[in-house]
Amino acid sequence: MSASATRQGHAVLDLVSRQWKGRKIERLLGLGESTQVRRLLEVGTGSGGIAHFFASQASPTFDVDAVDVTDARQVVEGYRFTLVPSALLPFESESFDVVLTNHVIEHVGDSSDQMTHLREIRRVLKADGLVYLAVPNRWMLVEPHYKLPFLSWLPRKLRSTYVRWSGRGTHYDCEPLERGELEIMTGRAGFDARNISVEAFRATLAIEGNKGTIASIVARMPDTWLQKLEAIIPTHIYLLRKSS
Repeated sequence: MSASATRQGHAVLDLVSRQWKGRKIERLLGLGESTQVRRLLEVGTGSGGIAHFFASQASPTFDVDAVDVTDARQVVEGYRFTLVPSALLPFESESFDVVLTNHVIEHVGDSSDQMTHLREIRRVLKADGLVYLAVPNRWMLVEPHYKLPFLSWLPRKLRSTYVRWSGRGTHYDCEPLERGELEIMTGRAGFDARNISVEAFRATLAIEGNKGTIASIVARMPDTWLQKLEAIIPTHIYLLRKSS
């Protein structure tokens, strides 16, 4: 594999933030409403914090699997972990009630690999299952992995040059998506997609509190205003269900 194609690890190792993220996902998907044991898969588990959060809940109860291409886990208790070499998933079809793919699709490769990622998630999802999909917006002001302004705005052939020039690495190894192309891809993969970015923002504030003046101002905006900003917010968040 060439240097330009090598995908690096970008796991979030702050376990406190992973607990907050787990609570937010649970709230957004309405996962506290069932008394049944549900099987959950986290694709790209990173530190293992989110998988551990769901595995450690007394009520509701989850049976948790997690996969990743590298093992960067800081917490390993309570769930099963499998190393995978690609976007293909080592599970039988219709195995999971819930699948989480949180800032993963931008790391799996090009558009073909991203489609494989989505189609594999659909394959292992039960007919009435739910998917939490979070993807960095290509039009975010500051790219979150390399902390460089406007990095993902550039044409692909210039992104690695910017990364090298800044001293942040040898190449850019992510493929963030625009909202429109993400919705086209989820549709082609066989999903009905609902943008829940505004709900996710409200849930973040409820769990973590306001962080700074800008967040406080934005929090006062009505949902109709925030929905007009969905195309430029840093992260696209979607609830996916299988298309009928």
